Amino acid sequence: MKNIAICHSKSAAKVSNSYAPSIPSNKESHHKSPHLIPSIQNEVTCIYKVKLSTQKQFLISLKWCNHLFKQGFCISIGEHPLSSSNSCKNSMIIRKIRGTEAFEACSSKVEMFWDLCRAEYGSGPEPINGFYVLLLISSELSLILGNMDHEKLEFKKQEVSEFSLISRRECFSGNCLYSTRAKFCETGKCHDILIKCVGEGENTRSGDPVLLVYIDKKKVIEVKRLCWNFRGNGTIFLDGIMVDMMWDVHDWFFSSSNGTKNYGVFMFRRRSELNNWLWLEGKDFQQNDKEDKFEFCLLIYACKSLN
Repeated sequence: MKNIAICHSKSAAKVSNSYAPSIPSNKESHHKSPHLIPSIQNEVTCIYKVKLSTQKQFLISLKWCNHLFKQGFCISIGEHPLSSSNSCKNSMIIRKIRGTEAFEACSSKVEMFWDLCRAEYGSGPEPINGFYVLLLISSELSLILGNMDHEKLEFKKQEVSEFSLISRRECFSGNCLYSTRAKFCETGKCHDILIKCVGEGENTRSGDPVLLVYIDKKKVIEVKRLCWNFRGNGTIFLDGIMVDMMWDVHDWFFSSSNGTKNYGVFMFRRRSELNNWLWLEGKDFQQNDKEDKFEFCLLIYACKSLN
């Protein structure tokens, strides 16, 4: 993803500067199109930063995906910060709906407990209720996900390590209508996000495609002539903070269809400082250089069916 940050450095043209959810619009009731079937969410990857009581830190990646019509997940563990001398990583694919696993990762003992037997799912591969995934690193309860009762586990009274969700990536396929939810700060609320590409004969007088972004049913970004403005960025104000959005849909229009999927990429990320430009070349887009701190980032990979 560093390439997308380079493309949108200060020298890049800003097609859309600043939009606020409070902008009035007489078309807000039409934020969902009756002519478009929502795209299918195929894959969700969440990255968590974990800090043990020993101050040792890890990055844990949990990828939920579909395997032959059965839900499953893949877990990867690596140390933080990563470097050439410290690049150890361990990955494991989980296909059972319940179980335990013990393995070594980054010179540490890892124990994992999960139960998806009564898991409830929405439209995607990620469970939303009735499940749990627990992870112990060096005998310390480091990650706990889900809301299923797990009182029978012997470590139920252990203190949980400091952990936080720093990145979420969602992959969609189908029509150009993508719906998800995200929370950008601890004190804020979870917002509904809708992205759609409007074509000829819908909310536009010409055949030029238009990109529309809605937050909580209010239009916050509109990009006309998308085939020309296929890359750009904008700023959204949510919960008293600034959230930068970037889009890159070049492959929707200009990549050859030789059997490969043409993805558009959308990125939402909270701006850490009012006077700080996020998308500088050579910067790690997930980390603040001044502090050992991560800001949440939402990435949407969208495979569009061109009609």
